[in-house]
Amino acid sequence: MNTTTQARSAHTAKVMVTGAELVEEARILLASHGVETIYAPAYSTSEDLAAIAREKEIDAILVRQGRIDKSVIASSPRLRVIAKHGSGVDNIDLAAASDRRIPVLRALAANAQSVAELAIGLTVSLMKDVVPLNTAVKGGSWPKTKYVGRDLAGAVFGVIGYGEIGQRAASLAKGLGMQVAAYDPIASGTDELTVSRDLDDVLKVADIVSLHCPLMPQTHHLISAEKLALMKPTAFLVNTARGAIVDEAALIQALRSGSIAGAALDSFEVEPPAADNPLWSLPNVLATPHVGGASRSALRNMAVQSAQHIIDVLEGRIFDDRALANRDLIAAA
Repeated sequence: MNTTTQARSAHTAKVMVTGAELVEEARILLASHGVETIYAPAYSTSEDLAAIAREKEIDAILVRQGRIDKSVIASSPRLRVIAKHGSGVDNIDLAAASDRRIPVLRALAANAQSVAELAIGLTVSLMKDVVPLNTAVKGGSWPKTKYVGRDLAGAVFGVIGYGEIGQRAASLAKGLGMQVAAYDPIASGTDELTVSRDLDDVLKVADIVSLHCPLMPQTHHLISAEKLALMKPTAFLVNTARGAIVDEAALIQALRSGSIAGAALDSFEVEPPAADNPLWSLPNVLATPHVGGASRSALRNMAVQSAQHIIDVLEGRIFDDRALANRDLIAAA
């Protein structure tokens, strides 16, 4: 055994988890492979994460929250893998990881069903006026004689991003009798559904616009004031993807003016949002705290997949290329 190998074998591998404690199965899996888990406080700054990484000489990062920028990635010379507890990697500097040839691995479809179910739950809540009716009844009103509701059957569910989550949301919407219109610049359709390459076409016909695309430079503020103006005044926006896909200031204006009927948001441009965010004053907004992927099965799947990704890299096994977010590493191999 050479000196480098001896030094590595004497070192206890350490993973920094940015956020809440992992499910028990993932904790046991890491421990059984001799990997020590170090938890960073929820929503730690990049500076805080870099300090922990430097002090603990971490070998891996399991990303739940926080921004993993170049300073974090450069903080530990032992860092060999970054695993995302989910699918979105917009909070990880992929270029900085690639510069050090560190793979960034996502959890494949681990939370897809959970996110899709929340999108449909929010859709039903909006279309059926669950929140305003609840508020009215608890406030002493009984609007039964004046209320006229909407039909889900026949309404158009517009899917923006026809990946794994978008496809599952579309399937659930079809089960409720809704028609589906989908936009994606690259995804293929099916025998039953043609995927449009024109976002405007879908926005114009949809009764619900449900966002399921990743956040990247091309999709930042994809839903702008111009795009919101294309929607029907009776239509709703549902965002269970990333907050910055929507221009929040433009959305607030559209909701205030009545150019769209309402919105349900599970993610925001800044998280957690400010206590005085103007959205909170709007009666046609439904908000949840970025919990689309927080079902029991999703949390288990994401944590176990992420832990296994880390173990595979640290122990020198081949990982699933489909999970690799910084695809330039494949070309460079």
